[in-house]
Amino acid sequence: MRIDLDAQGGFAYKISCAVCTTPVPGKATATAKATAAARSERPWSAYRPGADNGYLAVMDRWVFHLHEQHAETDATEAPCLAYLTEAQQRLHQRRLEQEAGGR
Repeated sequence: MRIDLDAQGGFAYKISCAVCTTPVPGKATATAKATAAARSERPWSAYRPGADNGYLAVMDRWVFHLHEQHAETDATEAPCLAYLTEAQQRLHQRRLEQEAGGR
């Protein structure tokens, strides 16, 4: 986890996975022609500003990532997995609030 300052001087939280990658928007998928200078993938990461309870939001994303992409990881390696149920409840609540707000 890394804590940076955003453009307004507030905290911004970023967490990345050392194993997983994700496509870079606007770049072609990896092919034999791809070069190191034109990378089409980057490490998986989640970034949240602090204003919207960013620390908790980014940790929830991390717990979901571990659960979905690294199912072999257990709670002894990643104690944060103990909070999976709570993270799922927060996600469900956010979705209900968005639906109620017409989003």
